[in-house]
Amino acid sequence: MAKKKESTLINMLVALFVIAAVSGGVLGLVYGVTKDAIAEVDQKKNEAAIKAVLPLENVTYKADTMKYNYEGVDLTFPCNLAYDANGNFQGAAVKTSEGGFGGKIDMMVGFLADGTIKGTSVLSHAETPGLGANMTGKFKDQFVDKNPANYRLIVTKDGGDVDAITAATITSRAFSKAVNKAYQAFMANKAQFMNNAPAKEAAPVMEAAPAEENNETEGGQSNE
Repeated sequence: MAKKKESTLINMLVALFVIAAVSGGVLGLVYGVTKDAIAEVDQKKNEAAIKAVLPLENVTYKADTMKYNYEGVDLTFPCNLAYDANGNFQGAAVKTSEGGFGGKIDMMVGFLADGTIKGTSVLSHAETPGLGANMTGKFKDQFVDKNPANYRLIVTKDGGDVDAITAATITSRAFSKAVNKAYQAFMANKAQFMNNAPAKEAAPVMEAAPAEENNETEGGQSNE
Protein backbone atom coordinates (compact mmCIF):
# COMPACT_ATOMS: atom_id res chain seq x y z
CA MET A 1 0.00 0.00 0.00
CA ALA A 2 1.49 3.31 -1.14
CA LYS A 3 2.31 5.76 1.55
CA LYS A 4 0.11 8.88 1.43
CA LYS A 5 2.13 11.88 0.35
CA GLU A 6 2.34 14.44 3.10
CA SER A 7 1.15 17.95 2.37
CA THR A 8 3.99 20.42 2.62
CA LEU A 9 4.35 24.13 2.13
CA ILE A 10 6.24 23.52 -1.13
CA ASN A 11 3.49 21.24 -2.46
CA MET A 12 0.86 23.85 -1.69
CA LEU A 13 2.87 26.62 -3.33
CA VAL A 14 3.38 24.52 -6.45
CA ALA A 15 -0.35 23.76 -6.60
CA LEU A 16 -1.23 27.43 -6.20
CA PHE A 17 1.26 28.37 -8.90
CA VAL A 18 -0.23 25.86 -11.34
CA ILE A 19 -3.76 27.06 -10.59
CA ALA A 20 -2.74 30.71 -11.02
CA ALA A 21 -0.95 29.94 -14.29
CA VAL A 22 -3.91 28.07 -15.72
CA SER A 23 -6.36 30.77 -14.59
CA GLY A 24 -4.18 33.49 -16.08
CA GLY A 25 -3.94 31.60 -19.35
CA VAL A 26 -7.70 31.19 -19.52
CA LEU A 27 -8.30 34.87 -18.74
CA GLY A 28 -5.76 35.88 -21.37
CA LEU A 29 -7.45 33.66 -23.94
CA VAL A 30 -10.90 35.07 -23.13
CA TYR A 31 -9.60 38.63 -23.34
CA GLY A 32 -7.95 37.93 -26.67
CA VAL A 33 -11.19 36.56 -28.07
CA THR A 34 -13.43 39.33 -26.71
CA LYS A 35 -11.28 42.48 -26.81
CA ASP A 36 -12.28 43.44 -30.36
CA ALA A 37 -15.96 42.99 -29.56
CA ILE A 38 -15.59 45.05 -26.38
CA ALA A 39 -13.78 47.81 -28.28
CA GLU A 40 -16.54 47.86 -30.89
CA VAL A 41 -19.23 48.15 -28.21
CA ASP A 42 -17.31 51.00 -26.53
CA GLN A 43 -16.94 52.78 -29.86
CA LYS A 44 -20.66 52.53 -30.61
CA LYS A 45 -21.47 53.72 -27.09
CA ASN A 46 -19.16 56.68 -27.55
CA GLU A 47 -20.70 57.62 -30.91
CA ALA A 48 -24.22 57.31 -29.48
CA ALA A 49 -23.26 59.61 -26.60
CA ILE A 50 -21.83 62.19 -28.99
CA LYS A 51 -25.05 62.27 -31.00
CA ALA A 52 -27.07 62.48 -27.79
CA VAL A 53 -25.23 65.46 -26.32
CA LEU A 54 -24.39 67.29 -29.54
CA PRO A 55 -27.18 66.55 -32.06
CA LEU A 56 -25.92 68.66 -34.97
CA GLU A 57 -26.55 68.12 -38.67
CA ASN A 58 -23.98 68.06 -41.47
CA VAL A 59 -20.91 68.25 -39.28
CA THR A 60 -17.56 66.51 -39.26
CA TYR A 61 -16.24 65.24 -35.92
CA LYS A 62 -12.57 65.27 -35.03
CA ALA A 63 -11.26 63.39 -32.00
CA ASP A 64 -8.99 65.54 -29.82
CA THR A 65 -8.11 66.31 -26.20
CA MET A 66 -8.34 69.34 -23.96
CA LYS A 67 -5.80 70.21 -21.29
CA TYR A 68 -6.90 72.22 -18.29
CA ASN A 69 -5.77 72.87 -14.75
CA TYR A 70 -8.87 72.50 -12.57
CA GLU A 71 -8.53 73.42 -8.92
CA GLY A 72 -4.76 73.01 -9.11
CA VAL A 73 -4.83 69.63 -10.86
CA ASP A 74 -3.72 69.15 -14.48
CA LEU A 75 -6.47 67.25 -16.28
CA THR A 76 -6.93 65.88 -19.79
CA PHE A 77 -10.42 65.75 -21.32
CA PRO A 78 -10.98 63.54 -24.39
CA CYS A 79 -13.34 65.29 -26.79
CA ASN A 80 -14.84 65.31 -30.26
CA LEU A 81 -14.86 68.64 -32.08
CA ALA A 82 -17.64 69.47 -34.53
CA TYR A 83 -17.01 71.47 -37.72
CA ASP A 84 -19.46 72.34 -40.49
CA ALA A 85 -18.77 71.92 -44.21
CA ASN A 86 -17.03 75.31 -44.32
CA GLY A 87 -14.68 74.44 -41.48
CA ASN A 88 -16.47 76.57 -38.91
CA PHE A 89 -16.29 75.31 -35.34
CA GLN A 90 -19.75 74.36 -34.10
CA GLY A 91 -19.07 72.85 -30.70
CA ALA A 92 -17.62 69.89 -28.86
CA ALA A 93 -18.60 66.76 -26.97
CA VAL A 94 -16.35 66.56 -23.91
CA LYS A 95 -15.74 63.56 -21.65
CA THR A 96 -15.57 64.38 -17.95
CA SER A 97 -15.88 62.67 -14.57
CA GLU A 98 -16.21 63.22 -10.84
CA GLY A 99 -16.46 61.08 -7.72
CA GLY A 100 -20.07 60.55 -6.68
CA PHE A 101 -21.71 58.87 -3.69
CA GLY A 102 -21.09 55.33 -4.94
CA GLY A 103 -17.96 55.88 -7.00
CA LYS A 104 -16.75 57.55 -10.17
CA ILE A 105 -19.32 59.11 -12.50
CA ASP A 106 -18.21 59.20 -16.15
CA MET A 107 -20.05 61.62 -18.40
CA MET A 108 -20.09 63.35 -21.75
CA VAL A 109 -21.25 66.93 -22.14
CA GLY A 110 -22.03 68.68 -25.43
CA PHE A 111 -21.31 72.40 -25.83
CA LEU A 112 -22.20 74.75 -28.67
CA ALA A 113 -19.52 77.16 -29.79
CA ASP A 114 -20.78 79.90 -27.45
CA GLY A 115 -20.55 77.62 -24.40
CA THR A 116 -24.23 76.70 -24.20
CA ILE A 117 -24.81 73.16 -22.92
CA LYS A 118 -26.57 71.18 -25.64
CA GLY A 119 -26.89 67.95 -23.68
CA THR A 120 -25.40 65.60 -21.09
CA SER A 121 -25.04 61.82 -20.99
CA VAL A 122 -23.93 59.56 -18.13
CA LEU A 123 -21.60 56.90 -19.52
CA SER A 124 -21.12 54.91 -16.32
CA HIS A 125 -21.81 55.23 -12.61
CA ALA A 126 -22.33 53.28 -9.38
CA GLU A 127 -24.94 55.49 -7.71
CA THR A 128 -27.83 54.04 -5.71
CA PRO A 129 -30.86 52.93 -7.77
CA GLY A 130 -33.88 55.10 -7.07
CA LEU A 131 -31.77 57.88 -5.58
CA GLY A 132 -28.48 59.04 -7.07
CA ALA A 133 -29.11 56.95 -10.19
CA ASN A 134 -32.00 59.31 -10.94
CA MET A 135 -29.43 61.73 -12.35
CA THR A 136 -29.90 59.92 -15.67
CA GLY A 137 -33.56 61.03 -15.76
CA LYS A 138 -35.20 64.44 -15.55
CA PHE A 139 -32.44 65.82 -13.34
CA LYS A 140 -30.03 66.11 -16.26
CA ASP A 141 -32.60 67.91 -18.40
CA GLN A 142 -32.23 71.10 -16.35
CA PHE A 143 -28.74 71.56 -17.83
CA VAL A 144 -29.93 71.53 -21.45
CA ASP A 145 -29.79 74.87 -23.31
CA LYS A 146 -28.20 76.54 -20.29
CA ASN A 147 -25.08 78.65 -20.60
CA PRO A 148 -22.87 78.45 -17.49
CA ALA A 149 -21.92 82.08 -18.08
CA ASN A 150 -25.24 82.92 -16.41
CA TYR A 151 -26.38 79.55 -15.03
CA ARG A 152 -24.46 78.56 -11.91
CA LEU A 153 -23.46 74.89 -12.03
CA ILE A 154 -23.90 74.47 -8.28
CA VAL A 155 -26.84 72.99 -6.38
CA THR A 156 -29.27 75.51 -4.90
CA LYS A 157 -28.35 74.35 -1.39
CA ASP A 158 -24.88 75.77 -2.05
CA GLY A 159 -26.12 78.95 -3.72
CA GLY A 160 -26.32 77.75 -7.32
CA ASP A 161 -29.08 77.15 -9.87
CA VAL A 162 -29.19 73.34 -9.97
CA ASP A 163 -32.11 71.64 -8.22
CA ALA A 164 -30.61 68.64 -6.43
CA ILE A 165 -32.09 65.16 -6.55
CA THR A 166 -34.10 64.50 -3.40
CA ALA A 167 -31.90 62.73 -0.80
CA ALA A 168 -28.98 62.61 -3.24
CA THR A 169 -27.18 65.92 -2.86
CA ILE A 170 -23.73 64.32 -3.10
CA THR A 171 -24.62 62.82 -6.48
CA SER A 172 -26.11 66.11 -7.63
CA ARG A 173 -22.98 68.01 -6.61
CA ALA A 174 -20.76 65.50 -8.40
CA PHE A 175 -22.82 65.69 -11.60
CA SER A 176 -22.75 69.49 -11.54
CA LYS A 177 -19.03 69.58 -10.85
CA ALA A 178 -18.31 67.18 -13.71
CA VAL A 179 -20.25 69.44 -16.06
CA ASN A 180 -18.42 72.50 -14.73
CA LYS A 181 -15.04 70.83 -15.28
CA ALA A 182 -15.95 70.16 -18.90
CA TYR A 183 -17.23 73.73 -19.37
CA GLN A 184 -14.10 75.32 -17.91
CA ALA A 185 -11.87 73.15 -20.10
CA PHE A 186 -13.99 73.90 -23.17
CA MET A 187 -13.87 77.66 -22.69
CA ALA A 188 -10.13 77.62 -22.00
CA ASN A 189 -9.42 75.69 -25.23
CA LYS A 190 -12.13 77.03 -27.54
CA ALA A 191 -10.00 79.66 -29.29
CA GLN A 192 -7.51 77.13 -30.59
CA PHE A 193 -10.31 74.90 -31.89
CA MET A 194 -11.85 77.78 -33.83
CA ASN A 195 -8.53 78.22 -35.64
CA ASN A 196 -7.90 74.51 -36.13
CA ALA A 197 -10.49 73.32 -38.63
CA PRO A 198 -9.65 69.82 -39.91
CA ALA A 199 -9.39 68.74 -43.50
CA LYS A 200 -12.65 67.23 -44.68
CA GLU A 201 -11.13 63.76 -44.91
CA ALA A 202 -9.61 63.92 -41.42
CA ALA A 203 -12.62 62.42 -39.66
CA PRO A 204 -15.81 60.60 -40.71
CA VAL A 205 -19.11 62.43 -40.87
CA MET A 206 -21.42 60.91 -38.29
CA GLU A 207 -25.14 60.52 -38.84
CA ALA A 208 -27.22 63.35 -37.40
CA ALA A 209 -29.32 62.52 -34.37
CA PRO A 210 -33.10 62.50 -34.84
CA ALA A 211 -34.51 65.60 -35.01
CA GLU A 212 -34.81 70.58 -1.54
CA GLU A 213 -33.63 68.23 0.77
CA ASN A 214 -35.19 65.76 3.24
CA ASN A 215 -33.94 63.24 5.78
CA GLU A 216 -34.02 60.17 3.55
CA THR A 217 -30.80 58.27 3.09
CA GLU A 218 -29.10 56.56 0.18
CA GLY A 219 -27.96 52.99 0.74
CA GLY A 220 -28.41 53.37 4.50
CA GLN A 221 -26.01 56.34 4.55
CA SER A 222 -26.73 60.01 4.15
CA ASN A 223 -26.21 61.45 0.65
CA GLU A 224 -26.75 65.00 1.86
